[in-house]
Amino acid sequence: MGTAPILLTGAGGQVGYEVKRLAADQGRALIGLTRSELDIADSKAVEQIFHQVRPALVMNGAAYTAVDKAEQEVEAAMRANRQGPAVLAAACREHAVPLLHLSTDYVFDGNSAGAYREDDSVAPSGVYGLSKWEGEEEVRAGLKEHLILRVSWVFGPHGNNFVKTMLRLAAERDALQVVADQRGCPTSAAHIAAALLSIADRLGQGIDVPWGTYHFCGMPETTWHGFAETILREAVRMGILAHVIPVHPISTDQYPTPARRPQNSVLDCHKFMQTFGIQPPAWQEGLRAMLSRIKHQK
Repeated sequence: MGTAPILLTGAGGQVGYEVKRLAADQGRALIGLTRSELDIADSKAVEQIFHQVRPALVMNGAAYTAVDKAEQEVEAAMRANRQGPAVLAAACREHAVPLLHLSTDYVFDGNSAGAYREDDSVAPSGVYGLSKWEGEEEVRAGLKEHLILRVSWVFGPHGNNFVKTMLRLAAERDALQVVADQRGCPTSAAHIAAALLSIADRLGQGIDVPWGTYHFCGMPETTWHGFAETILREAVRMGILAHVIPVHPISTDQYPTPARRPQNSVLDCHKFMQTFGIQPPAWQEGLRAMLSRIKHQK
C-alpha cells in the first residue's frame, strides 16, 4: 500500500477507537474519521474525503448500534447500516480501493443449535440485524474487493458495552440479575482491531486476500451470566471492585427488551483461522487487558 493511508470510518466507535490507537502505536499512516466528521451515507462528503485522502484501503467501523432504539429509529439505522456501506462500496469501486466492513451476529435469528458459519441462512429478527444484513448485501453488490467481518458481543474501554455496565452496576448494587439462556462469544475490540490491521498488512505486502465474508470472535463461548461472573471476579482481583457480589441467573423472558436478542450468537471462526492463520484470542485475555487499561485511566 506504500505511503497511501488507511481511511477508517467510525473512528469514535469501540472498534474504530482501537484501530486508531493500535495504528498509532505501530506508526501506520491512517486517517480516522468519527461520525460527526464524516456521514458515510452522504455520497458527496464521501467523494470529497476520497479525493483528499486518496486511501489505499477503507475500514468501515461506522454503524448505528443501538439495538433497542433501532426498533423506533428505523430510518436512522437504515441510513447508517445500509445506505452508508452502499455509498462507501461505490466510492471504493470508483477509486479501485478495497473495503473491510464490520458486521454482526444479529444477522442470524439465534435459533440454531450449533455455531453459525458464514454460509448459514440469515434471518434477522429486528431492525438492527436487518439493517446490518442489508448493508452486507450492498457491499457485496457494489464491490468485488471487499471483506465483511462479522463479530459479536464486542467490549473495550472506549464507548458503552456490557463490561462497563456490569462494573457500574456492581459498584451500586448488592446483587445482579443477568440473562443465562443466551450464549455467545465476547470479543475484545482490541483483538478485532489487530485482526483488521493484519489483513491490511497482507494487502500492503501484495499477498492475496480471498474476498468475502468471515466470522471473528473471542473463544470460548459463554452466556451473559457467565461473562458477568468473570467480569466481577477479575475486577475484584485487579482491585477495581472491592468485593464480588452475587450474580443471579435469569431467563430472557424475565428481562424483556424492545428488540429480541438471539438465543445463540456463537460464530464459527474456522474459515478466518484457516485463511489468515490468526487464532482469535481468548476473550478472558481481552477482558483482563481492558480492565488493566480502565484501572490505569483512573
